[in-house]
Amino acid sequence: MPQEKEKPAGSQSLFRGLQLLEILSNYPNGCPLAHLSELAQLNKSTVHRLLQGLQSCGYVKPAPAAGSYRLTTKMIATGQKALSSLNIIHVAAPHLEALNLETGETINFSTREDDHAIMIYKLEPTTGMLKTRAYIGQHMHLYCSAMGKLYLAFGPEEYVKQYWDSHQHVIQQLTCNTITTLSDMKKELAEIRRTRQARDQEENELGVSCIAVPVFDIHSRVPYAISVSMSTSRLALSEDSLLPLLKSTAAAISDELGYSPKAS
Repeated sequence: MPQEKEKPAGSQSLFRGLQLLEILSNYPNGCPLAHLSELAQLNKSTVHRLLQGLQSCGYVKPAPAAGSYRLTTKMIATGQKALSSLNIIHVAAPHLEALNLETGETINFSTREDDHAIMIYKLEPTTGMLKTRAYIGQHMHLYCSAMGKLYLAFGPEEYVKQYWDSHQHVIQQLTCNTITTLSDMKKELAEIRRTRQARDQEENELGVSCIAVPVFDIHSRVPYAISVSMSTSRLALSEDSLLPLLKSTAAAISDELGYSPKAS
């Protein structure tokens, strides 16, 4: 379990119920009651009572596997309403849609949330054959995703070591290309700052690569990132034409956010 943050005064049941929703979001096919109880560090009777309340409100329902529970589509509707309230979606969507039509490839748009990148917008390919497993609301590790590396590269200098030290339980060799040492990551981040682009070179999944570019705000920070995911072989063939389109899209969104290259 991640380190628990101090909770404000309020209903214990409310916080526990929200905790169960967060855990269930990682189990799209359902999570058994016993395992859910173990993850939440609550006894089964308490978890069952909370689940009954969430079920009566329409947020949880029994999964096909006996004794398991899953989230309902009401959570999707609630999440979409929250996303639609973010002005950035209204600003970025026209530019991302134009990029999607021009490239025909999967377009991802993320922001940073604590120690993760979180997908807040995604467009499926129009001509490309590869459909990725990424989804809106997905949390991505910073160390092994192209967009995550951008947040590391353009964040506070001291944060990189802090992140590395506090995430040793997370950082692991997902493929033979995954960067798992701080020294190698620092070299990678220096190159990212120089070129203003980042890559996932089959670091999560063999055969699938990703290239990402930063979106800057009025304070020259990088609160958002854009990426294109495709097969490694296809990216190698289209990179020269693809990268300028990615960078021009990021520049257009950055401009709307008040970014001035001369001021950075």
